[in-house]
Amino acid sequence: MATIVRVLGAAVGSFLIAVVTARQPLAAGPCADLAMLRLPGVTITLAENVNAGTFTPPVRVNGDALRALPAFCRVAATLKPANDSDIKIETWLPASGWNGKFQAVGNGAFNGSISYPALMTAIGRGYAASSTDTGHTGGSASFALGQPEKVIDFGWRAVHEMTATAKKIVAAYYNADPKYSYWNGCSAGGRQAMKEAQRFPDDFDGIIAGAPALDWTSRASQAVRMAQRLEKADGARLLANDRQRLHRAVLDACDANDGVKDGLLENPAQCRFDPESLRCQASDDHSCLTPAQIETARLMYSPMTNATTKRAITGLERGSELGWTDLGWTASARATGLDHFRFLVFRQPAWEISRFGGDRDVARAEEVDAGTINALDPNLKPFLDRGGKLIQYHGWSDPQISPGNSTQYYSRVVDALGGRSKIDDGYRLFMAPGMGHCGGGEGPNTFDMMAALERWVERGQAPDQIVATRAGNNIVDRTRPLCPYPQVAQYAGSGSIDDAANFVCRDTARREERRAGEH
Repeated sequence: MATIVRVLGAAVGSFLIAVVTARQPLAAGPCADLAMLRLPGVTITLAENVNAGTFTPPVRVNGDALRALPAFCRVAATLKPANDSDIKIETWLPASGWNGKFQAVGNGAFNGSISYPALMTAIGRGYAASSTDTGHTGGSASFALGQPEKVIDFGWRAVHEMTATAKKIVAAYYNADPKYSYWNGCSAGGRQAMKEAQRFPDDFDGIIAGAPALDWTSRASQAVRMAQRLEKADGARLLANDRQRLHRAVLDACDANDGVKDGLLENPAQCRFDPESLRCQASDDHSCLTPAQIETARLMYSPMTNATTKRAITGLERGSELGWTDLGWTASARATGLDHFRFLVFRQPAWEISRFGGDRDVARAEEVDAGTINALDPNLKPFLDRGGKLIQYHGWSDPQISPGNSTQYYSRVVDALGGRSKIDDGYRLFMAPGMGHCGGGEGPNTFDMMAALERWVERGQAPDQIVATRAGNNIVDRTRPLCPYPQVAQYAGSGSIDDAANFVCRDTARREERRAGEH
């Protein structure tokens, strides 16, 4: 039984042992004592034992997953690193079977809430786990108005303070520090992951950054730009049938580029499909796209430019069309983008999308942020030098956060640190063909990044490939290796194209460079 280093009376100690031995419902004991833990700027607000399968979260969660939860000690706390801070965290501690490790989990969008499903997954694997509401409640960015400290909390401070506090709670409960500490997050949680690696290299031994919104301000700009074009231009909208038609045309043009026709683009960045090929030749032709719709498709794919830095702000990739909406990017991307400009850039709650100023406002948003939310610093050297391991992944068909954000950042790290050989021992990016935002899509989209990261951190086994699966009707119908970027999975020439064993990871960029040299 987990214990806290504290002098307890012999009678109380005997009572606790008897309770556990008899496997009776957990009673207040060592877990409840965590309420008396004293940490600077920290107030413990809850410390309670939760029986196996009895937890009732404040949000809707899969019932089977709840029933499968083990018994754990649930600790809630409020952190106040600044006068205006009000950071809520929860730390869950397995009552038995702790694997000796700690895992922090991420959030989504501007969400100010504890990530209960992610906590459940982590504790189900034996981890002590923690989550934060990032210092506010609700899904809006309205918290930022007139409260700059809360913006800092959201940007990076809440995650760091949560991590430091949770490790102390873990040590108090188990009388032992965690052997390894991990971060696991996707989307906004991926941004938090990158911020940790860049700003606090000592916090985690291993980090998973899924579809990271690391270029937060630019994603907001892209989503707002498209919404501005389409809000009042019905004729320029790509409706569901139009998007399906466009997607089929993309696959017809580029599917075979990777050597196998399988309904997936292994590297969409190499697809040169032009929507112009779908231009209508007659006004009554409904199997084509109008000039206005063609321009919309081109804008969806196209980059913007930061007017100050001249950095390209990537668009969505070819192959992502089925995830688009009538107003372009996803509803979440539009809402997050609108909130960002209203409450963080212009600080005017009545600001409307119609006032967006294109490349000029791209630059303004990044300048106002000044690195508080964006996670663009390519200097991962401190994290890598201390032996940290970072796995980043992104779906090539992500309709919400451009996968180009990930490939662009990876290339910037390579350039900053002196080449791929300088980072390969600690940082690898995996691009998933056909996968949407943090999962879903037409391609294999289920994989165990945590197991791959554990092997890398704890055994030194670097992930040369990670097998992903796709299921239809709960039956796996395709497996495929995800390869460390810029490698891609190539068909070996025989066997089923639905079996990962028949694919190998190859660096096509280097092979093309060698071919160019031969000529």
